[in-house]
Amino acid sequence: MAAMIPEPMQRALDLAGNAAHCVSPNPMVGAVVVAADGSVVGEGVSQPPPGWTHAEVVALEAAGERARGATMYVTLEPCAHAGKTPPCTDAIIGAGVSEVRYAVRDADTQVDGRGHEALEKAGIRTVAGGGEEEARRINEAFFKHRTTGLPFVVAKFAASLDGKIGAASGDSRWVSGAETREWAHVLRTRVDAILVGSSTVLVDDPLLTARPSGEAAERQPLRVIVDTRGRTPPMSQVLTGESRTLVATGPDSPPEWRAALEARGAELLALPLAGDHLDLRALLEELGRRDIVSLLVEGGGVVLGAFFDAGLVDKVHAVIAPLIVGAADAPAAVAGEGAYRMADALRLREVTVERLGGDLLVTAYPAPAETE
Repeated sequence: MAAMIPEPMQRALDLAGNAAHCVSPNPMVGAVVVAADGSVVGEGVSQPPPGWTHAEVVALEAAGERARGATMYVTLEPCAHAGKTPPCTDAIIGAGVSEVRYAVRDADTQVDGRGHEALEKAGIRTVAGGGEEEARRINEAFFKHRTTGLPFVVAKFAASLDGKIGAASGDSRWVSGAETREWAHVLRTRVDAILVGSSTVLVDDPLLTARPSGEAAERQPLRVIVDTRGRTPPMSQVLTGESRTLVATGPDSPPEWRAALEARGAELLALPLAGDHLDLRALLEELGRRDIVSLLVEGGGVVLGAFFDAGLVDKVHAVIAPLIVGAADAPAAVAGEGAYRMADALRLREVTVERLGGDLLVTAYPAPAETE
């Protein structure tokens, strides 16, 4: 039976999990300060730029003098190093907090136990645990990036009941309904990069920007195009606007095509091949070095299939729309080599289902490969 999460820690988890903004590459943290009489005297959540104020500092500022002798509940181990802001441990010690309870140890090598040690050294009772699983889930991308150097990869697609992402002509507007499209634009505001293949650019000519409620979001993800042989037209919409665009291409794409895209403001990244496709792991390694913590792969089917075949998908958002396309030539949601036998099919775990208007959103995680 899972241990009960203390109410103040649950509140801190709710603050972090329901924040409307994104602070990547930093983790999203929630903090609650509880006075000796049990009353909540301060709350905080990680703040976006330009301040990058951490949740602990926000909560302490709200508590003021009432923080002295209080207990702080925080979803992640407080940092003990100076980055864009001073160490949170210094703020906690200076405020006179008597006890700190944090849900999970920070995986960043600059922290990783040092915050706990600094607090205990200052005479503050420091306790780890209570909501660890929930805290890890809120910052699943952060933990993946900090422990592997790779982005957390989310595969997203919208398909008909028979698994098609477009008609036989390739037309895909629209498979899903208006509510799903709004959800997708909100999701784009929460990731660091969006990736599609050159076929999607050719067929759909997307902007690949975050536009919730029809308005361009202040924070826009990096647009990544996988184009092995150089097919992206220089006049594509994905090369317009202020959002940055990175085009990953193979060693044999035409130099004149590369120059044309660079003239349109795109950055070209040459990568080696892995079989007939770009080496996707090499791409992820480069994105990870650029502090891309989360990557949303939106298609098409060939690109999604390549990510699944390579075992590079961490999470799946599959939208199932109530329509039947039929047609043997209609594009499927996921292509690639796939499974030769049903026993080899990728199994998903922790499956949840919710309604998005008339569509169904299925969210799940690939199950770890079984070892003999």
